Amino acid sequence: MDKPNQFVQYIQIHREELLNEWTEQIISIDDQKVSSIISDQMYTNICNEYINILVNHFMVQDKDSMENIIDYSHRLVQLGWGLGFIIDSLGVFGKILFKHMAEDSSEMEQMKFVWEYDRWISPINRELLNQYASSWQKAVNLQKIALQELSAPLIPIFDNITVMPLVGTIDTERAKRIMENLLQGVVKHRAQVVLIDITGVPVVDTMVAHHIIQASEAVRLVGAKCLIVGIRPEIAQTIVNLGINLNQIITKNSLQKGVEAALEMTNRKIISTGE
Repeated sequence: MDKPNQFVQYIQIHREELLNEWTEQIISIDDQKVSSIISDQMYTNICNEYINILVNHFMVQDKDSMENIIDYSHRLVQLGWGLGFIIDSLGVFGKILFKHMAEDSSEMEQMKFVWEYDRWISPINRELLNQYASSWQKAVNLQKIALQELSAPLIPIFDNITVMPLVGTIDTERAKRIMENLLQGVVKHRAQVVLIDITGVPVVDTMVAHHIIQASEAVRLVGAKCLIVGIRPEIAQTIVNLGINLNQIITKNSLQKGVEAALEMTNRKIISTGE
């Protein structure tokens, strides 16, 4: 077996049989289902596409075959297929191919099959896994950037008034993002008053309070005023018990009260109109 086209010839002749057996086996080993919405037909399509990659790579071996591998690995990431499951699935295909092509051969021929498989098909698998890792890392980086942007949004609600709603825990990295977004947003939106809404922050400890005080001071230094809103009774009690000094910061217990105060600071107010 010194020519890769022997793999191609066998795969092309026995394609349907190989495809059905492989699909059936990887569905059976996927106990937890890599995706709750993936259908059996999707497994078949993915397996069939891999076989196309093998055949095209042996027959063409140009830049298009590499692009096919990159596209395929990217699709696996989008489907949520884990690296371990992909490795297991490729291993299953190799065993099926070995069983069909070398099961009745001599020990010497079987060893030759293993050597040729490692020579011709294993490099394709390695490249596929490398591209998968690269695609996965890119996806993670994009998600991280998106989460960072959503973790500290600055939203203009009136002329010169912006709100930063905070939800979830605040660690050092996120506090840095809050500071950056605040300072950039104050300049961008020409904000005179910034409301930091901590209604969705479950715990305010000394570190969190320190970060909020720092952010408030930074806003003041660039010429705007900062209000902390959404201080619930339990948060207020925690702040008092910790001895945290918020005397220099205007606080309100709700976003509504904060907006009313911000409007007054900018010489405006909400007026009820009768019918």
